[in-house]
Amino acid sequence: MERVVQFTGPRQVEVAPHESAGLTPGHLRVRTRFSGISAGTELTAYRGTNPYLTRTWDAQSRLFRDGAAGISYPVVGWGYSEVGEVTEVSPELAGTPGMPAVGDLVWGIWGHRSEGIVPAERMIGHTLPAGLEPLAGAFARVGAIAYNAILSAQINLGEDVAVFGQGVIGLIATRLAQLSGARVTAVDAMDVRLAAARTYGAHTTLDARSGVVADRIREATDGRGADLAIEISGAYPALHEAVRSVAVGGRVVASGFYQGDGTGLRLGDEFHHNRVEIVCSQIGGVPAPLSGRWSVERLQQTFLRLVAEGQVDVAGLVSHVVPVADAADAYVLLDERPADALQVVLEF
Repeated sequence: MERVVQFTGPRQVEVAPHESAGLTPGHLRVRTRFSGISAGTELTAYRGTNPYLTRTWDAQSRLFRDGAAGISYPVVGWGYSEVGEVTEVSPELAGTPGMPAVGDLVWGIWGHRSEGIVPAERMIGHTLPAGLEPLAGAFARVGAIAYNAILSAQINLGEDVAVFGQGVIGLIATRLAQLSGARVTAVDAMDVRLAAARTYGAHTTLDARSGVVADRIREATDGRGADLAIEISGAYPALHEAVRSVAVGGRVVASGFYQGDGTGLRLGDEFHHNRVEIVCSQIGGVPAPLSGRWSVERLQQTFLRLVAEGQVDVAGLVSHVVPVADAADAYVLLDERPADALQVVLEF
């Protein structure tokens, strides 16, 4: 039997037993060690706000359709930040270049479950880099999300960049922006996260609750405004303040997962008058101009390489390692006391 974390309804979590599946051709079996909880996308399913719960995504037309839900409760095995040990490889895969072997530590996506049956093509090149702690593998996907926002931002050396939202992905984005040569202003509404931002490379931190973020950013840039902003909190008021904070013709990278109607976002104000460019960054793909050289796979692998080289600290982002039996408590923590947590990881 395996154990799977599932949402049985809004804010209802259980760890349920499931029969272990047989290994089918073209697949690997992986025993999970750690699985990171997403405090953004995943909490939308936990809270009941995810658009798939009320509408269906039409992959052919690439439109959401009303009238039927794409997913329904119980929502089983969500999660996209797993690391584990290969315990079985389908025999016909032996000798495939880049294929993990039994005993290798690998990272990937198979959800919050004690073991995963994973298509082999998704695991080629997913062996954990030498010397990297297993827990670091749980950051491949979240690191790639931040990295994708950096590529979308097109940062030039010496530019002023504001990063709105200093959760796990925002802190990584702050560090990557600094590594890219930017002077970073980090914005958040939690003092503990602003303190963390300073350790991750922020030159300046601003409290989102002050109501004067855009003014302070303009004052610090001789009235010009930031060259660009990355909004990664998923809050519409933050996206609006990011628009207010950039220079005429500036760019805003919208990398958060925004829910419902855009309350707080007024596109007739600074967006219109300052001719601001808003660019979406979403981990389903890389910026179109870079698609010949970059891929989501390269984002993940390169991010883990930066971690292995010591350029990005992910261990400092882990606030809680929770036994999977206590998964329900982990979601309550992230939902109700976000100031007390950064990356929460389930341990199997």
